[in-house]
Amino acid sequence: MSLRNPVDRWGGISQSLHWLVVALILATGLIGLLMDDMRASPTKVQVYALHKSLGLTILALATLRLLWRLYAGAPQAVPGTPRWQGRVASVTHWLLYALLLAIPLSGWAFNSAAGYPLQWFGLFNLPALVGRDAGLRVTARDLHEALFWGLVAVTLLHAAAALYHHAVLRDATLARMLPRGWLRVGARPSSARSED
Repeated sequence: MSLRNPVDRWGGISQSLHWLVVALILATGLIGLLMDDMRASPTKVQVYALHKSLGLTILALATLRLLWRLYAGAPQAVPGTPRWQGRVASVTHWLLYALLLAIPLSGWAFNSAAGYPLQWFGLFNLPALVGRDAGLRVTARDLHEALFWGLVAVTLLHAAAALYHHAVLRDATLARMLPRGWLRVGARPSSARSED
């Protein structure tokens, strides 16, 4: 598995960061959806703390992922991909990066405006981004939620496009984000290069 991104696929570091962030988003999002309905208790405080710590982890990994993308580049489009699809994919990728940074930052601002302490898995404290402010707390909370649902929508579009390329166009778009041999690619036009 190549570390840097070769011209025909995503490298090992990009793949690892991609799937790790996907798993963390699923866990953090599920916790976020469930924790509001919990009754007030020490368990609820622990669940909120876990949600915050996972969000901070996503922020750190998204930053690392963005820096790695800028350093390692991106593979070229699968041969035969229309230019407009390449542009849509590029815009979608950059929008996902922006959301992966904005959602944790809005949560951090919400936490700060509410006056709550912020720790990362109980190991160290992080500073407040803003001062305590009831109006800003509501705005940051609403923004955090709206950005999350925006991420859900863009992620579903992203996943649907990858599945469409795999199941309908039968090209290597999805296979490029997996280790070689994990996903077989169906018959493709002769102009498309196999990645198996």
